[in-house]
Amino acid sequence: MKTLNIVFMGTPDFAVSTLKTLVEHNYNIVGVVTAPDKPAGRGRKLNESAVKQYAVSQDLKVLQPANLKDEAFLAELKALNANLNIVVAFRMLPKVVWNMPEFGTFNLHASLLPNYRGAAPINWAIINGETITGVSTFFIDEAIDTGEMILQEAVSIELHDNAGTLHDKLMHLGSELVLKTVKRIEEGTVNTTPQIENSDLKTAYKLNKDNCKIDWTASIEAIYNKIRGLSPYPAAWSILENGDDVLDVKIYEATIELESHNFDIGTCHNTKKEIKVAVTGGFINIKAMKLPGKRNMGAKDLLNGYDFKIDAKML
Repeated sequence: MKTLNIVFMGTPDFAVSTLKTLVEHNYNIVGVVTAPDKPAGRGRKLNESAVKQYAVSQDLKVLQPANLKDEAFLAELKALNANLNIVVAFRMLPKVVWNMPEFGTFNLHASLLPNYRGAAPINWAIINGETITGVSTFFIDEAIDTGEMILQEAVSIELHDNAGTLHDKLMHLGSELVLKTVKRIEEGTVNTTPQIENSDLKTAYKLNKDNCKIDWTASIEAIYNKIRGLSPYPAAWSILENGDDVLDVKIYEATIELESHNFDIGTCHNTKKEIKVAVTGGFINIKAMKLPGKRNMGAKDLLNGYDFKIDAKML
């Protein structure tokens, strides 16, 4: 059995679950590397990452480099004498960092690699209508998410799942997969597999305003998948044309109603309780939406306070 001295690298809640699992299984975490504190909110109060907050609560040493190639940071990292780096939801590492420990650096990625390499694998798996996704561990190399695979585990994507519920499933599944990976490294029983490259691989592109906008001319299933694949964050959005108002609105939850109709695509058909948008093959029934400057509201509450004109339309 190898004695492991681990440096853990991560930032958001997704990474905390794995760090917590390692701590609870009594692994020696000699240091935690996370993002620098950032000003947030109206008061510009410094906001600590979720990983930092947990690490501090466990009296773990925390490093917060702005530059991963900074000589002072590299010296401090080397002084920790780690022989394994574990990366979960962090940023791209320079070779001088991932090549430093004796047993290498492995990463947890929230997809079944080689598919959905990139920044937003959870979102894109749902947006693209996948029914299965999973988590993978692999040793880091020079490119992004291309290193030799160690372990994978799959999970079903249910029709009611959104990015939030799938995030939580993969977070817990991932922490268990990291634990299995660490045990194999500890026992010296790791067998790696090269990732297979082909032209059909799907990519988890970084989310931006353009690719989060709803195309109301798309299929009803594609629109539904985009809404749930971007909920609760960053949220799918649309332009609402309502009389003199032209507003950017965010849509967080919807259902599908399959039905033949002759309405123009994007037109809104509302009752006192429902906001329905005509699309090819039926209606998108909006259950939760946010107007500019307002909070996210259920359809009924929103309709109580906002007047949709008879010719209101989603563009």
